Amino acid sequence: MLGLLTLPLCLLGSAFWLGRHVRPSADEWCFLPSVRDHGIVGLLGKFYLSDNGRLGNGLLVGLYAKFGVAGHQWFGLVSGVVMLGLLWAVTVLLLRLAGRTAPRGVPLLVASMVTVVFLFASLNTYKTFYWPASSVSHTAAPVLACAAAVPLLWARSRRGRVVAAASALVVGAFLGTLSEETSVVALVVLAALLLLNRRILVPRVRAHARAWCLAGVAGIGIGTLLLLTSPGSRNRRERYDAGTASMFAPESLADSLDGFLDILGTLFTTWHYLGALAAGVLLALLTGNREGRAPVLLPCRPLFLLGAGTVTFLVAGYLCTVITYPLFGSHVVTAYRTWNDYLLLFVVLLAGAGALLGRALRGRAGVVATAAGAAMCVSVCVGLAFPLGELGENMRVRAEKWDHQDQWLRERAARGARILPYKPLSVSGMGEPFGGRGSRIWPAGCVADYYHLKRITYTERLPR
Repeated sequence: MLGLLTLPLCLLGSAFWLGRHVRPSADEWCFLPSVRDHGIVGLLGKFYLSDNGRLGNGLLVGLYAKFGVAGHQWFGLVSGVVMLGLLWAVTVLLLRLAGRTAPRGVPLLVASMVTVVFLFASLNTYKTFYWPASSVSHTAAPVLACAAAVPLLWARSRRGRVVAAASALVVGAFLGTLSEETSVVALVVLAALLLLNRRILVPRVRAHARAWCLAGVAGIGIGTLLLLTSPGSRNRRERYDAGTASMFAPESLADSLDGFLDILGTLFTTWHYLGALAAGVLLALLTGNREGRAPVLLPCRPLFLLGAGTVTFLVAGYLCTVITYPLFGSHVVTAYRTWNDYLLLFVVLLAGAGALLGRALRGRAGVVATAAGAAMCVSVCVGLAFPLGELGENMRVRAEKWDHQDQWLRERAARGARILPYKPLSVSGMGEPFGGRGSRIWPAGCVADYYHLKRITYTERLPR
């Protein structure tokens, strides 16, 4: 099993290494000069007062933008390790609370396979993982929400449970100012846990779980209120006509449902997600009962658990589509990065379904199921390695051109030039000045600010 573990870890390591080819684009052209000239506090003020009101988002953006290009290059490694570490910790703690024990490496295998399919099975891995401005809002955000569960799963005393509730309050408040979509998903999950408390937990932990859920709901409410009442959020809603009236209009709700059904069609036909299902099967087949540890979960009822998880995912995904539809319209179906807010829930649901399936296959079919699960994990890792390698090569080519143009612009600006030509350099559909053969100007003004120029003009050739 340790040999199988090397595949997803090597894939993640390769992805982290390719992060050295990331260069700023799209919104980051505007973040960089703002942080350089006004610091992180200045960017927070910009977010809160004019852009979108997301203080938590502004803080995370400022932390990587403070280091310029290097911050973008290191972002994939840092965020990826944090996400993998959190999912690993949650897996280990859930096994302990379920009264199960696993061979060394199995929890990490499950966490790494979940991480791999979550990050790389996307239809646009660059925007999902390598674009920091998107990742902090839609990819890292749902994993960071899992951080609130770690103190609860770890707690063994009254003081520990108080700390867990306080952590849920703080993480919830931060989440409310980080990502509206992830906040919606978290609220749906917490509401489901509150409703199903008596049907999945033993009596001795129910009160503590309810307190934790309510603390999380309160925290998200505080953060969301802070965001929605901000001048930046009001400006954004007015700019895109994304008020509650348009959001919950019957035609918008119907179009959101059509869009979500299209998204589900894509998710259900992307075979790489079976890697999470296979990891769950292996988890169930390779774990055993933990001696001397009373579980906190009631005896397993597979159909009930699978049904409850499926309904929770569908409600969360649809509500996320509803709140993003006024901004993206019909393009919500192709705005792949916005799927990630509920995609983690989908991947975890598949892993859970795999665990229930593996539990049913114990016995004579166990050896065959173990071999099939391992083979699927191998197939998924190999299948994802090729597009990741192709993306890495595209990133490398862009990085070379970007660095050449960057040096040329800096040299000319240092000599006193005020207007210089710029060739758009895009990868994976990323926004660049003069995209669409010069038809889209944004963010040309931010690029000019970055290089201390008055303005830039469009050119189809790289400078020599």
